[in-house]
Amino acid sequence: MCYHFDMAVNMETTTTTKGQVVIPSSVRRRLGIKPGTRIQVEVDENTSQIILTPITREYIKSMAGKYRGLPLLEDLMRERKLDREREDHKFDNIGIKSKKTK
Repeated sequence: MCYHFDMAVNMETTTTTKGQVVIPSSVRRRLGIKPGTRIQVEVDENTSQIILTPITREYIKSMAGKYRGLPLLEDLMRERKLDREREDHKFDNIGIKSKKTK
């Protein structure tokens, strides 16, 4: 379930020394965020934006079946292999022997 406000709402908050951010109460009420609600944090590096998505029952229901039939494990394994190869290549370029794993 996506949450859309009827109009753009710009609010400002500050971070604490621990990096915590307060979500305004009006936003928490509107999105059903209660104490203990888990929040998904997504970073859009192209726009330098942080996207916070409350993981509510509605959100979980909306995700049900979304990835059915997709070869997620195979994709993950392929990505991990490419990451290892890039790391090995990086170490080889600076003259450090890396542990080669299969």
